[in-house]
Amino acid sequence: MPEQGDIVLIPVPFTDLSSQKRRPVVVISNDVYNRKTADVVVVAMTSNPAPVDYGFMIASADLEKGTLNRPAKIRVDKIYTLAQSIVVKTFGRVNPATLDRVRQTLQDLTAKKP
Repeated sequence: MPEQGDIVLIPVPFTDLSSQKRRPVVVISNDVYNRKTADVVVVAMTSNPAPVDYGFMIASADLEKGTLNRPAKIRVDKIYTLAQSIVVKTFGRVNPATLDRVRQTLQDLTAKKP
């Protein structure tokens, strides 16, 4: 069972459903939710360094477990609820400070703006 903060690999279908590609995501749902349901709530990761409003770069130093092949961007604006059964493997876990940054960025994303 994936735990909050885990970086897991999942197959993500293309928007036209013609194919799929395995992509890394960060589990943001809490462990109680993950135990009680067959799903996990995740945010996307990408190697594309282009600036986005609700994303930030991380490196292996931001992990408490595992390593990254290259720096990656966590995209908090790309949120998915996925079946735990499609997780291919777990290859790391972000540290508590990075998980706090995900929460803060998610709060910024959902904050009321003038």
